[in-house]
Amino acid sequence: MSTKPSVRQSPNYTDTFIVFEDRPSDSRFIERVWRCRSERSGQFLSVAASHFDIALTRLRGKTFLTLRGPETRATSADCPAEGEWLCIRFKLGTFMPEFPPGLLRDRRDVTLPEATSRSVWLNGSAWQYPDFENAETFVRRLANVGVIARDPAVDAVLEGHRPALSLRSAQRHFLRSAGITYAAARQIERARYATNLLREGVSIADAVHLAGYYDQAHLTLSLKRLIGQTPAKLIQSDCQLSFLYKTDLPL
Repeated sequence: MSTKPSVRQSPNYTDTFIVFEDRPSDSRFIERVWRCRSERSGQFLSVAASHFDIALTRLRGKTFLTLRGPETRATSADCPAEGEWLCIRFKLGTFMPEFPPGLLRDRRDVTLPEATSRSVWLNGSAWQYPDFENAETFVRRLANVGVIARDPAVDAVLEGHRPALSLRSAQRHFLRSAGITYAAARQIERARYATNLLREGVSIADAVHLAGYYDQAHLTLSLKRLIGQTPAKLIQSDCQLSFLYKTDLPL
């Protein structure tokens, strides 16, 4: 179910104040499970993301569960001190029919009502908060009662197969279950991939080639919009970014 988690705080970036820990998942619904803590307050760049998330926040003695949709552009955000967060990041095509990702897109988050200090109201029932180790069990229970669903048409698109639908219908399925278009998801994942390359020491020219951009200007335009910084600043600065993890060449 879970493998050894990895802690992400690069020694090359001295101004980082959020420490991330993450692990992959063998669930057909979950992309990754991560958690983090803030060592002090500060401002960070919330980079674009194509996935639907469930996020658990513990801050100042309060605990709450939030549904978050994709983010189509980078934004600046404030992070309070001494907070702890757990996030279940779902695979593209996984969604809640009652809360479509498109309605949650670009920080239109929905915080679910508290049932008790350890549970939340969802689908007419009280659900105990998940933790880092039991995220798969929590999601499986949600799927068993239809709170979480997957669209097989999205799987076909992502795997490079032609779905048993017209192109227009497949595009509608992708937009409904992902909250963004396939083209937008691909642009976001490519920008995140290029950012990881640059922060690992890959040159700008090589990042252009490896991530499949036309030229450096194309890379720069994409990263400024989706990550919030130019390639040069990503290499030189110590700005805190939101959660990133290494992936293969996307989509």
